[in-house]
Amino acid sequence: MNTTTLSPFEPAPALTLGGFLRSRRARLAPAAGAVGRRRTPGLRREEVAARAGVSVTWYTWLEQGRGGPPSDHVLEQLCKALELDSAGREVLFLLAQQRPPPLQFSDTKTSEVEPALQRVLDAMPFSPAIVKTPTWDVVAWNAAAVAVLGNYGDQPFEERNVLRRLFSSPEVRLALPEWEANARFAVGVFRVDIARAGDHRPEIAALAAELLATNADFRRLWAENDVSRHWVGVKHFNRPEVGAFTLETTAYAVDGADGLTMIVFTPVGTDDVRAVERLMTISPA
Repeated sequence: MNTTTLSPFEPAPALTLGGFLRSRRARLAPAAGAVGRRRTPGLRREEVAARAGVSVTWYTWLEQGRGGPPSDHVLEQLCKALELDSAGREVLFLLAQQRPPPLQFSDTKTSEVEPALQRVLDAMPFSPAIVKTPTWDVVAWNAAAVAVLGNYGDQPFEERNVLRRLFSSPEVRLALPEWEANARFAVGVFRVDIARAGDHRPEIAALAAELLATNADFRRLWAENDVSRHWVGVKHFNRPEVGAFTLETTAYAVDGADGLTMIVFTPVGTDDVRAVERLMTISPA
């Protein structure tokens, strides 16, 4: 009598680069007027190779798991050839190179954030919240942020920059009792942003060059070569209207919008909530 017990579940098949390429190739319809009988749906290997600008042999090797990891350029060409969305692009890079793809940045100077993201900011009535680009330009904010951090809506885009404000505004410096530590942390985070962007966002390097040329404090802190992660921290404020209060900062990458970060400043205690409320009552709308 056979007493072997079989598991009711089969292990999930491994997700491989070759399997992913084949599955995405099968989803694409041939061009109108394409000749020849097709035994399977989708594009042929030679058609994908032609779209991507690579040899049929090289593409075949990729589907067979041969030939070594492809370059960023080849992977980007395959993304276009296979008509991958941002999720498919990320999976392709993870399978081919075991790392996420380089960030792709949109022109946030001429486009607004998604309305759903703005509604998230507005749903936090007493937690100042902003959305910034990799160049630290503020592109979205809520009413609490206006009261505590400043009225971005009244300023030209170039003057909404967090780093420029931090290093050049006397008002910002006076409101931050621990300005030195705050500035050092910001420079460390900015250095990581530059590394992440690589050559894909020259504006980031241009901002660093500008601050190095114009601000002695930035030059001094930059020379320390510190790096920091923009995740959780505590920021102390002191405003003459309400006195001292404390906000906890948390940062969240905005999924689907490469490079955008939402930063939320949450009151730590009831007195901190009251301070934000008071500032909102006396702040211009």
